[in-house]
Amino acid sequence: MKQLDLPYYVGLLSAAQYYGAAHQRPQEFQVFLAKSHRPIHCGAVRVVFMLRKHLKDVPTQSFNTPRGTLLVSSPEATALDLVGYIQHAGGLNQVATVLSELAERIDPEKLAGAARAVPVGWAQRLGYVLEHLGFDAKVPTLKEYVGTHAKQSTVLLPKAPRKRSRRNKGWKIYVNASVAAEL
Repeated sequence: MKQLDLPYYVGLLSAAQYYGAAHQRPQEFQVFLAKSHRPIHCGAVRVVFMLRKHLKDVPTQSFNTPRGTLLVSSPEATALDLVGYIQHAGGLNQVATVLSELAERIDPEKLAGAARAVPVGWAQRLGYVLEHLGFDAKVPTLKEYVGTHAKQSTVLLPKAPRKRSRRNKGWKIYVNASVAAEL
């Protein structure tokens, strides 16, 4: 990335792995860029690039690897990306499974700060899922942020129908899918 002069960060399941929260090794290495880029192969590893607006606003941490350092999204940003890119993370139940392992690394104060770099609907989804999984202590500042910034309700699962879904008023979300962690 330095050679190409492209800002980036490792995200989603690849980032969760750095925090010990991917109980299965991801099949592809997921990297966010400010520009679109085709996937590449580095040896046996397939690297998939995803477009991310406001890339520089995402909190990251540096990790040392045998081949150099990598910028990896913070645990809080990783959690928000997982609910924002559900289809790239194996679906809602896979996201819940990863979040149940990642939650212990999430700092509630930093979570509300990281939410400022993403659409408010992602914060609504993440808050609901964390609360549903029993991590109520992680979400008070996020709930306050959602209460202030969410102008309308959103759906838990974007591509699923909203018919007959119940509404969670605290998170301003229509629960149109069931959530179950696989642990």
